[in-house]
Amino acid sequence: MRRLSLTATFAMAAMLLPSHALAQAGGPERDDETERSEGRSGTLIAPYLEAAQVVTAQFEPLDDVVTYTQLAAGVDAFASGRYSQGSVSVRYERRIGYGDSVDADTISGIARGSLALARNSVTLEAGALAARTRVEGNGFASIGAFGADDDATSQIYSIYAGPSVQTREGPVQISGSYQLGYTRVESPDALVLAPGEEPVDIFDESTTHRLGARVGLAPNTVAPVGLGVGVGWNRQDISNLDQRVDDRFVRADVTVPVSPTLALVGGVGYEDVEVSNRDVLRDVNGEPVRGDDGRFVTDDSAPRTLSYDTDGLIWDAGVMWRPSRRTSLTAVVGRRYGSTTYYGTFSYAPSPNSSLGVNVYDNINAFGGQLTGAIADLGTDFVGVRNPISGDLGGCVIGTDGDNNCALARLSSLRSAVFRNRGVAASYALSRGRTSFGFGAGYDRRSFLGGADTILADVDGTIDETFYLAGNVARELDRQSSLFLGASASWYDTEGDLGDGMGYSASLAYNRNIWRGLTGTAAVGLDGISRDLLPDYTAASALLGLRYTFD
Repeated sequence: MRRLSLTATFAMAAMLLPSHALAQAGGPERDDETERSEGRSGTLIAPYLEAAQVVTAQFEPLDDVVTYTQLAAGVDAFASGRYSQGSVSVRYERRIGYGDSVDADTISGIARGSLALARNSVTLEAGALAARTRVEGNGFASIGAFGADDDATSQIYSIYAGPSVQTREGPVQISGSYQLGYTRVESPDALVLAPGEEPVDIFDESTTHRLGARVGLAPNTVAPVGLGVGVGWNRQDISNLDQRVDDRFVRADVTVPVSPTLALVGGVGYEDVEVSNRDVLRDVNGEPVRGDDGRFVTDDSAPRTLSYDTDGLIWDAGVMWRPSRRTSLTAVVGRRYGSTTYYGTFSYAPSPNSSLGVNVYDNINAFGGQLTGAIADLGTDFVGVRNPISGDLGGCVIGTDGDNNCALARLSSLRSAVFRNRGVAASYALSRGRTSFGFGAGYDRRSFLGGADTILADVDGTIDETFYLAGNVARELDRQSSLFLGASASWYDTEGDLGDGMGYSASLAYNRNIWRGLTGTAAVGLDGISRDLLPDYTAASALLGLRYTFD
């Protein structure tokens, strides 16, 4: 029976296709101008100050009660113009502990925006994320309120930016994009470990480059079928053991219309993928050397060793179905990475206030590249969802204009090793009248890669699996008060002797408008982890607080 593990509070997941895979499938272009006109418009800026008192009762593994004060300042903002749009939710929090509770400072936020530099041709895209996460000794990362337990807390920062071009010369469609991304994880001084357990190597930092270009003809312009040629490059440099992903491809694709709403798509090309790393520095006894942060120290003099190397023919074939602007389906089967691959998406947005998405994905990635890709897939019109007790971001935001509203749900594991990533995810969001609802579920499988005769040979072929379910609902009771309920559960299974686990989180908050921007909040929450190699952790928290929002 599979074991369980903790994932993000409200971790509704949406793992999407890599951007070049969509280009390979020859998917229909999005009408960005139409989408903006159907969403919010104008500018909304809501800075706020917040003060709250929190009490946390830990039941396992210790029987303890701690209290602390939260002081926070933040802003939620949205801006939309004719050729630009963006959303941001950022918060700084100072925790003042009493007794055994420690002081702490936290910055959390998520931002996504686009700016048209030249009408209908060049657009600058950018996004950023700052989040707090809990890390176990087996590398699993989770988000949520864990009371005053900060021993295993890490801070994650990720940012990306780059231009995209979309234009045409006569019947020829020309598109291209470049993204530069950076991700860093500040790990805790000591991970939560079982007796005698050696921690996995936790991700440190990476730089990501993604480049793609395509030239094509739409169906029924020059020929009855659509034709295109595209190239792509994905380069990721990970500081841990000097790991590197280098993925380059060139391909030709064809789109065969069957009806006004249905088309057959396919393509063939050549791809060269290399994943490599150096070995760990070893002491005089041949033992691996770890730095002060617990990570392996790289032996810069060691040769670079390939952990994955494949090149040759790639192909895929599938269908595209788009009966309306609000419904689309892409399903593809092919050969890539030396084996059969499947990927696809389904999206349905019956109104500007609701959306359903299902995604099947298969790629080679590292933690940093996966996270910057998730931020890039996020829509530009969203409202951040935060835990009512900790103030941390949940796994998802509320928004209906993006391909992926669950950037933080991609965390899963903070292992530093590169992996082949396959899975499926579904999410649904609805906002109607006084009620907003969201639900997500998914399965994520990572098969890690490591060079032979290096320290990473021990993790080569190791598989981590995560299953997750989550939901939240917000309801305005009247013009002065509202309720918020969120809950999540997840299952984590890892090979080896590091142990599996189960996690859950639930919270309920009542908000009441008091006077001209002053709001009172009362919230309760329950968080828990069940682990094979460590005692279970269970804690309940309660909060009373005030927030003043400036007009």
